[in-house]
Amino acid sequence: MAQHNCIFCAIVAGAAPASVIHDDAATLAFLDINPVTPGHLLVIPKRHASTLANPDPADGARLFVVAMQAAAALRSSGLRCEGVNFFLADGEAAGQEVFHVHLHVFPRFAGDGFRIVEGGIAHPSRADLDAIASRLRAALP
Repeated sequence: MAQHNCIFCAIVAGAAPASVIHDDAATLAFLDINPVTPGHLLVIPKRHASTLANPDPADGARLFVVAMQAAAALRSSGLRCEGVNFFLADGEAAGQEVFHVHLHVFPRFAGDGFRIVEGGIAHPSRADLDAIASRLRAALP
């Protein structure tokens, strides 16, 4: 179901422009208007889902399949592509800016200027890792 004021829902509805590279019953893939590198694209489910807690599992699976196909297309397109990154921000704290699930797929090459800055907890103990794993196993459906 489309959400009012969602730019990606507007793109799906044809009410906003996009440079589409893939369109099927469940997903849409189009070029990002603020690309990291030439060929940077987004893959979205057509049905609105604001976070990864919301989409139908089949839509999530299709999202990844289309992203894999897009990555292969990037590699064979003639665009500069020595590698590919997938990036999905889920929630504001993760950097999500458009609250419609979307998977970034972008070509990488030496010297492209993109970096992921490392941080976080330096080498937690095995006991800490095991305790976190236990909590996550308990929370799985």
